Amino acid sequence: MTTTSEATGWADPQWRSAALDWVTGQLGRLGRRVTGPVQPRLRPWSLVWRVPTDAGPYWFKANNPGTAYETVLLAELARRAPGRVLDPVAVDTRRGWSLLPDGGPSLRELAEPDPARWVDVLATYAGLQRAVAPGADALVALGVPDHRPAALPGLLAGLLDDRAALLLDPGDGPPTGDGQDAGDGMDAATHERLRAYLPRFAEDCRRLADSGIPASVQHDDLHDGNVFGAADGYRFFDWGDASVAHPFGTLLVTLRSVAHTFALAEGDPVLLRLRDAYLEPWTDRHDRAALREIAGLAVRVTTVSRALSWRRALDTTDPSRAEYVSAVPGWLGELFAPMPV
Repeated sequence: MTTTSEATGWADPQWRSAALDWVTGQLGRLGRRVTGPVQPRLRPWSLVWRVPTDAGPYWFKANNPGTAYETVLLAELARRAPGRVLDPVAVDTRRGWSLLPDGGPSLRELAEPDPARWVDVLATYAGLQRAVAPGADALVALGVPDHRPAALPGLLAGLLDDRAALLLDPGDGPPTGDGQDAGDGMDAATHERLRAYLPRFAEDCRRLADSGIPASVQHDDLHDGNVFGAADGYRFFDWGDASVAHPFGTLLVTLRSVAHTFALAEGDPVLLRLRDAYLEPWTDRHDRAALREIAGLAVRVTTVSRALSWRRALDTTDPSRAEYVSAVPGWLGELFAPMPV
């Protein structure tokens, strides 16, 4: 765990002054001028400022140490998949700072929502992943978390040993220390079930590793609030949960989000159509039936990736983390839940 609260640091006048000086300087290189006070949005894992300028808003983001790799990932994605993310105005990888132009409305903000829109969104996103795949090793070397299938069994075993992150039910013992009741955490029966599942999980990961689908960047939180719907194409943002992983794991959050938004049951034909639209780019080398089976495996094992991303995001002493800590055991428990496809 970190030893200082990011929230405290981000509120410090000296920190704020240094960040504003950096933002002003970077915008000045573009001939832009800040025209008013920044508008902050604070979470335990990041601070975001909307920065008004004489050329419209820009966005400053400060990541906590657990998600600071987002800065280098943004720069790499802009280079490897141009036009699919916002080109950063500047990044400071040492401090976990990034400055981005405004991306316009997200899909969530656009009128007349339609799940069919996701056919094109997922095809575009798959193209990004295929473009980035040859650089997967380089991304890991730069600090992007390694959630590739070969790594996941060990990561799950380690997470099951992290009693604090799991808020493991202490029975009649004291509270967990995170401001949470034991009921927010994992019970002993689920914990033992997960330990017993480790060999099966490792086998599923082996099958994914042997699938012939190369690892790539995996957003891990791709929903309608993290996609810009610009006239010149879709752009993907908010990469603080991302990892290098089996690409098909993206479908876990995306299809669950679509199902929730449009009140669709698991296996609904709309969800199956979206899955197939996403898989279509890989049919140049793989059979459709095999791709669907691989996608089913990837969606299930990605519940572990989600738990790991939440643990990273909450690697802070910020008291507000207590609102979110149940996400780590919660996502692990989803390993046994019905999947959207």
